[in-house]
Amino acid sequence: MQPLCHDYSVTRKLDPKDIVGAHEIAERLNLSFPNVIHNWRARHDDFPQPIAELKAGIFWDWNDIKAWIKATNRSIE
Repeated sequence: MQPLCHDYSVTRKLDPKDIVGAHEIAERLNLSFPNVIHNWRARHDDFPQPIAELKAGIFWDWNDIKAWIKATNRSIE
């Protein structure tokens, strides 16, 4: 059986509301297009690693995304 994602081990508990895909991230950041998330991932080596890559999509921990947004001076509003 293959792991859900590459080089990621779960070392903390996740609240289900903190598991987000590109659409949820775009909604929470008031972005018009979820593709912006995939562009950030492709262009920025420091973009958070996903917690899972499934056939249904790629998923991140919202707390990691919020920290990256703050560290890179992007707006959450």
